Amino acid sequence: MWLQPLDRLLFANQFMQRIAHKAVFAVTMVLCVAWSAATAVHTPPAPAAALQSASKVWPDTWDGARLRPIALSEVEQRFAERFPGTIARMTDGSQTLVLREVRSPTRMLHPAADCYRALGYRIGQARLERDPRERMWRCFVADRAGAPRLRVCERIVDAAGTAFTDTSAWYWAATSGKSEGPWQAITTARVDE
Repeated sequence: MWLQPLDRLLFANQFMQRIAHKAVFAVTMVLCVAWSAATAVHTPPAPAAALQSASKVWPDTWDGARLRPIALSEVEQRFAERFPGTIARMTDGSQTLVLREVRSPTRMLHPAADCYRALGYRIGQARLERDPRERMWRCFVADRAGAPRLRVCERIVDAAGTAFTDTSAWYWAATSGKSEGPWQAITTARVDE
């Protein structure tokens, strides 16, 4: 009988530990994405050497627009050191793209909406959308006082070209062997007009 309150306390602590861990991770990722979105239009061009280095691994165009690399912040760099893959931040002058090549299934790949919520954004108008190239994306609007309203879209594509708009669905497909990597996770953010 006296164990019941103890069980509830232990469960609550484990639950709170998981939530706290995820919140810290989400805040880190969201800061990276939000900072990228805020600087996308006003970022000076990268040095030629950085552009050449980025073009060896990452595309140099996105939907016909030329991409410029944006340096990872110190927080993003620390995160990238532990990430099972590589991360790049790029801009085409009108939006920021966070590109991640994921080499193995990981819980370090979070839904962008979770990250933006952790940074204090309100998430609205969440829905699946097809772009002009018929690619399916999970999109939402992120709104926070004192910050520009952002339109964010994301998707994950496996080595066979299968796309996922839900991070959890991707994770379970990847861990069960139903989806083979490496995977490309793409998040776009632009000021919502």
